[in-house]
Amino acid sequence: MRSISILVLIVLALSSTWTRDITINQQWKLWKNQFNKSYTNVEERLRRTIWGKNLEIVEEHNRQADLGLHTYRLGMNQFADLTNKEFVKLFKGFHSKDIRKENQTFVVNPNIELPDTVDWRDKHAVVPVKNQGQCGSSWAYSAVGSIEGAYAIKTSKLVSLSEQQLVDCSTKQGNMGCNGGLMTQSFEYLKETGGIESEDTYPYKDREETCTFNTSKVVVKVCGFVNISSGNEDA
Repeated sequence: MRSISILVLIVLALSSTWTRDITINQQWKLWKNQFNKSYTNVEERLRRTIWGKNLEIVEEHNRQADLGLHTYRLGMNQFADLTNKEFVKLFKGFHSKDIRKENQTFVVNPNIELPDTVDWRDKHAVVPVKNQGQCGSSWAYSAVGSIEGAYAIKTSKLVSLSEQQLVDCSTKQGNMGCNGGLMTQSFEYLKETGGIESEDTYPYKDREETCTFNTSKVVVKVCGFVNISSGNEDA
């Protein structure tokens, strides 16, 4: 009788594992369809393994969140088939150690009284979320985002500007397209070249291409810029 009980427990355990494997495989197929993913046979095995490990991390975190140990939940987005090292290599294109020191630093005006908080979305100074794709162009998005916000605050006109122009055209100033760059070098380029086009006239391509900047399509010009000291809450 004891042997039968042990056998039943083993069968139940195997059945549970088999059922979970089917469920995870179904999730994998749904996830691939959702984000339009396709791989070669060899690559699929690798990506499926990485995706499975990330799924375990997400599920464990969410179990802890249900117990009140976290204030947020995680989900499986389009980057779930990448390792952390791969993600950082692809998307961390900002070269902080190379920031030039000769630029002016912002000086706080002590006579201006500022609110405790501000949400620039409420003031229509932030465009909808963009996606840099698999190109290390975060530096271009940072530069463009600051210009979009400054222009909107100044003119009350919110315009989505071209990151692709910076990716393609600012190598002379030291930027390296999808391999990284700096916001300061981007501003220098825009000062020298005469301005930046909109996203509509120079759309993002998720890769480096030949520069096709057209001065007649400039919508915003950059006259100057200053650095903000790291950690300065007053700035």
